[in-house]
Amino acid sequence: MATERDLLRNRLDEATAHLEPPFAVVDLDAFGANARAMVDRSGGRPLRIASKSLRCRALLRRALAGPGWHGALAYTLAEAIWLVRSGVTDDVLVGYPSADRQALAQLAADPELAGRICLMVDSPAQLDLVDAVAAPDSRAELRTCLELDASWRPLADSLGGRLHIGVRRSPVRSAAEAGALAAAIGQRPGFRLVGLMAYEAQIAGLGDAPPRQAVRAATIRLLQRRSYRELLHRRAAAVAAVREHADLEFVNGGGTGSIALTAADPAVTEITAGSGLYGPTLFDAYRSWRPRPAAFFALPVVRRPAPGVVTLLGGGWVASGPADPTRLPTPWLPPGLRLTGTEGAGEVQTPVTGSPAESLRVGDRVWFRHAKAGELAEHVGELHLLESDRVVDTVPTYRGEGRAFL
Repeated sequence: MATERDLLRNRLDEATAHLEPPFAVVDLDAFGANARAMVDRSGGRPLRIASKSLRCRALLRRALAGPGWHGALAYTLAEAIWLVRSGVTDDVLVGYPSADRQALAQLAADPELAGRICLMVDSPAQLDLVDAVAAPDSRAELRTCLELDASWRPLADSLGGRLHIGVRRSPVRSAAEAGALAAAIGQRPGFRLVGLMAYEAQIAGLGDAPPRQAVRAATIRLLQRRSYRELLHRRAAAVAAVREHADLEFVNGGGTGSIALTAADPAVTEITAGSGLYGPTLFDAYRSWRPRPAAFFALPVVRRPAPGVVTLLGGGWVASGPADPTRLPTPWLPPGLRLTGTEGAGEVQTPVTGSPAESLRVGDRVWFRHAKAGELAEHVGELHLLESDRVVDTVPTYRGEGRAFL
């Protein structure tokens, strides 16, 4: 009896029979279901789409056209300017501080653009750089968002902060530090503080159910519970301290992996998410919600070097982050295939083994899922969009439009 994955393989193969691999597809039925599920989990908070998770303007527009989605979180200022000028959205928060002098000059010279883009800051040095590019009396007022570091540092007093759980982002951690920076921004001509962001990566970006690792999973869940309780109080205090110096329009937090939990924080007014729309393999390791796989790429079988092994063309699309097997692409269809331990996913060839390899022939396809969401789009110039059993559109990725922002 055919399994759900067998049926999916047949549907993907039949819908794309006219295409030559390697290529990538997005299943719009799964994409739409994921978008609705994410909104349902947001508790009425608007979802700001993380553009780096899609890297495709057509799909950004598609998501933003749905209820519950508003605005984008861009990963560079140059990208933010492009998204606004091309009409994707009129509300972009830049997720990281910018040192792009050319982009800063463009922003400062265009009052309309400056009203639609919000810069991330965590230090007066970043304001100094902007002033060096365009003096306050010669530019539009720039909207800014203060980033509060959301990582957890248990026993900070006794260990001097050396025990660090989470990612290393902003130097601003305490309510006092946030208030001091807010005051400094308020005193600087040409800047207006309108937002606060705190991204809890150790909760939103770390799966709490890694397969076959029960002890690690229990440890992750314990750390996440304690980290959340600490952040709940610290974020509320920081927001209160910042509001003494600025009229905040938004408080941003979260990610796909923590939508419901972040929505339970009364200090948060909006949540950033995006990866869950594609459903990459890293999100298979979450208990609370697992998106439907929506993005796939196909590689052709080109060799049979030994019994039980077939070799595919290309495939070395390894995701960023710590160098471990979770960052490798996963052979998904037909079910039962696996990478080899000696070669992994290679630049020009990828051998796979497992019982289905015996029945694969030269010219057949193997379907993969990427470990992370938007990084798949860095390897292809276009995405083929599927509805039901046919390709309904083909749209360019950022790469296909000649855009490489990082």
